[in-house]
Amino acid sequence: MKLRISHETTYGYDQPIRNLVQSLRLTPSIFEGQKTHDWRIEIPGGIRGPGFRDGAGDWVEGWTLRGPAEEVSVRISGHVETRDTAGVLRGHREMIHPLAYLRSTHATAPDKALREAAMSLETTGDHLELAHGLSALIAAAIAFRPGVTETHTTAAEAFALGQGVCQDHAHALITVARLRELPARYVSGYLHSTADGQAHEAAHAWAEIHVGNLGWVGFDAANRCCPDERYVRLGSGLDASDAAPIRGVAMGTGAERLAIRVQVEEMEQ
Repeated sequence: MKLRISHETTYGYDQPIRNLVQSLRLTPSIFEGQKTHDWRIEIPGGIRGPGFRDGAGDWVEGWTLRGPAEEVSVRISGHVETRDTAGVLRGHREMIHPLAYLRSTHATAPDKALREAAMSLETTGDHLELAHGLSALIAAAIAFRPGVTETHTTAAEAFALGQGVCQDHAHALITVARLRELPARYVSGYLHSTADGQAHEAAHAWAEIHVGNLGWVGFDAANRCCPDERYVRLGSGLDASDAAPIRGVAMGTGAERLAIRVQVEEMEQ
């Protein structure tokens, strides 16, 4: 599948900022399931700094902008060729050992309810079967409902609420997988459409679980599937904060506003 992606994040400030420093993880991953063409990252008025590939295999680049500025836009455009690998992350070069992803964070810290849920599954000992079972468990426990959780909602809070968005599904799945001694991580990216073909107009997130000889396998509990050709992978981390596509610091005293626009369209074959 050939996908055209346009993504713009705009920050507005009620008082002009003096300077801005950002670290961007907005370049699609390199692996057998996707190939990137004509990818552009632009910050009008900004200065592109050095870039590097981190231990997780993600491309990270720095940007700075000198103020005063009342608005800053981060613009991404390009197209990606994708193919279905049944969720398996083949050909992705990284140096971090999978066992590092057993470490819990504030967002993925388990409580009693998550511990009981994780241990409730009985399996034959097959790790892939267990991973699929855990993903189905979270999909059933958390209904997809935008607007009921926030950026800082934890896995335990979303699980108790029984509602949330893709970030909450990913955090909860990561938590129960780690409780069963399966390394798991958070993945940020894009989704062309949901399983029923409806347009998906926002950036997306899912989990990857390390499964024996298969390596990393993606699981999207929010859509009850493994990533296929509709998905574009950007980067990963221990949780949503660690895998954030944009991280940075603005120097100023005013309040910040955020607007995001994402379009993922299929190109003519």
